[in-house]
Amino acid sequence: MQKKHAVEHVANQGLCSVRRACRYLKLHRSTYQYRAKPMPSKQVQLHQQIVALSWAHPRYGYRRIRALLTQEGWTVSRKQVQRVRRKEGLKVAAKPKRKPRQGVSTGLPTQALYPNHVWTWDFIFDRTDKGSTLKMLTMVDEYSRRCVAIRVGRQLDSAQVLITLWQAMAVYGIPAYIRSDNGSEFIARKIQTWLKDNHIKTLYIDPGSPWQNGYIESFHSRFRDECLNREWLLNLREARVVIEDWRQHYNEERPHSKLGYLSPERFLQMKKVSP
Repeated sequence: MQKKHAVEHVANQGLCSVRRACRYLKLHRSTYQYRAKPMPSKQVQLHQQIVALSWAHPRYGYRRIRALLTQEGWTVSRKQVQRVRRKEGLKVAAKPKRKPRQGVSTGLPTQALYPNHVWTWDFIFDRTDKGSTLKMLTMVDEYSRRCVAIRVGRQLDSAQVLITLWQAMAVYGIPAYIRSDNGSEFIARKIQTWLKDNHIKTLYIDPGSPWQNGYIESFHSRFRDECLNREWLLNLREARVVIEDWRQHYNEERPHSKLGYLSPERFLQMKKVSP
């Protein structure tokens, strides 16, 4: 288009002929002489309707716009709709990618070397017989595999998370580190401030990397297989009783392969480090 305007300008000024101007600008004379035919009135109406529907439904793509046009009785191809929308700059903007929230670890990555060195916590979900949601906060000592707490509720916020942690610490002692994913309850400012005030360092795994928190994932697998999938939980009260009984059994009686087939409590007794 710019070359055609340049040829017209040179020819109108009488500087040279159209043929010579086209040769200098490497523009075919047939291209210069071409004049677009006016769009038929029906095509104009279709063009306007595509634009109108695109403005009315800004999140619709060209396929959905074509479907609306077909419902209105228009005969139009997807490429035609796509061409008009591209010409008018009506392409649907891509959804912005959300940056995953991530807590700030206050300790270096470490492996548990003694009891209460590293605790890990996470949530697991299930349902009662009537379909009500059960949200459970689990806490495990990575060294002994002892489950220090399982809190069961409908909803658990950061305040209830802190209460559960405080109760577990009152019984089993204070951990040096706590490992977790980047759930909103774990990266809440209230949680991080409380942990800092109590000199407990945080270890947050990378977003979308549950294998970095393998101890709690393994515990959840056993918890679901041996308790949640076997028990018929009628309501929240029964769920709390049944799950607490299983936690005691897990800690005191269940042989753990990584502990030489000793229970966590027996393992700690053998190590003579039980609190």
